[in-house]
Amino acid sequence: MTMNLDSKIYVAGHKGMVGSAIVRNLQAKGYTNLVVKTHHELDLTRQSEVEQFFAQEKPEYVFIGAAKVGGIMANATYPADFIYQNLAMQTNILHAAYLTKVKRLLFLGSVCIYPKLCPQPIKEEHLLTGPLEPTNAPYAIAKISGFTMCEAYNRQYGTQFLCGMPTNLYGTGDNFDLETSHVLPALIRKFHESKLNSTSVTLWGTGQARREFLHVDDCAAASHFIMDLDVVKYELLLNNPSGPLVNIGYGEDISIKELAEFVQNIVGVSGEINWDTSKPDGTPKRKMDISQLQVLGWQPLISLSEGINRTYDWYLKNNQSAQLIGSRH
Repeated sequence: MTMNLDSKIYVAGHKGMVGSAIVRNLQAKGYTNLVVKTHHELDLTRQSEVEQFFAQEKPEYVFIGAAKVGGIMANATYPADFIYQNLAMQTNILHAAYLTKVKRLLFLGSVCIYPKLCPQPIKEEHLLTGPLEPTNAPYAIAKISGFTMCEAYNRQYGTQFLCGMPTNLYGTGDNFDLETSHVLPALIRKFHESKLNSTSVTLWGTGQARREFLHVDDCAAASHFIMDLDVVKYELLLNNPSGPLVNIGYGEDISIKELAEFVQNIVGVSGEINWDTSKPDGTPKRKMDISQLQVLGWQPLISLSEGINRTYDWYLKNNQSAQLIGSRH
């Protein structure tokens, strides 16, 4: 039961970084019947609108890339927005998908659903085995609820809902707003502006925390790989002892200090980095165990160096402030 090139596929959140990457991936593979809606056309937090949309369109396959996302500062500033909007969107989509008998659905969450002090590398079975990182708990709880809902609907109604949990993502279409961005795009912008203005760079924490980073195009490729698995392999993921959950990651991690120096070199700027140790590091270490996907035949293809270079090029071309420097060198 793999997808046909004319299968009707709905990508929720197609304007976001993950959703747009999934759309690019599907289009490049020749899929011709993609359904997308902007927020103005369809407010996913409104149950009546979502159920009407699904009843009219009746998509066969659904990718849920829609989410309210952000870094430590955004999560600390807008915790109510993070839990409400994510709960509302995913609940409405999952229930409407059940009502309209969607064949397969992939709900994308985040590595932050796992405990703060999780054993490393993080396995799917580690979910709900310890306290969450407090700085993003509202977002994480929303995503855990989405996973639990998928599991419950599969058990009660026989749906085919899977949950993909990506590690930290970056790449084309990333958010470079310093108040709401994740660490890697924030580093790119800070070092670029340092290059532009000949200023020093101050970063949060000690730099000792370790993170794993996956280019969003690799995440999109993994999402398609999962959705297009043959029946036997798809059932293996659905019936995993840990629930219908599969990690999507790069398989290697790096300290924030090493990452900062890496980005600094790619941007082409020198100078000392100042670390504001009064600010939090967040979770000490976060690296995914991606053996479930590897056993099935998937591997990430974009190296961290290639991915950061691609992302910096995209930033230079698509952000007005960055264009004050006409080239990278």
